[in-house]
Amino acid sequence: MNKLQVTPEIEITEETKTELEPLYRVIIHNDDVTPMDFVVRVLTSVFYLGTDRAMDIMLTAHITGVAYVQTLPKSEAEKRINKAYFAAGLEGYPLHFSIEPE
Repeated sequence: MNKLQVTPEIEITEETKTELEPLYRVIIHNDDVTPMDFVVRVLTSVFYLGTDRAMDIMLTAHITGVAYVQTLPKSEAEKRINKAYFAAGLEGYPLHFSIEPE
């Protein structure tokens, strides 16, 4: 009995260096309309923060006017901010974020 041995075909590719996207700091701005619990909900569901951290950020923004949320690649920061704006827009809230280079 002849056993046929099959060798897998292996393709060797050259690894290309890709530049990492620049990082940006996401900043939340206080307003007098958006409810605090909504802000916390957005920070936990869109920015994946824990409830305690989201509460701290919300209170900092409430007291000082702005608060640092997190640092992300620019495209991810923009994507999450747009999701937050969409959620706020559905409720009629003027929630506002900005980004700045790290």
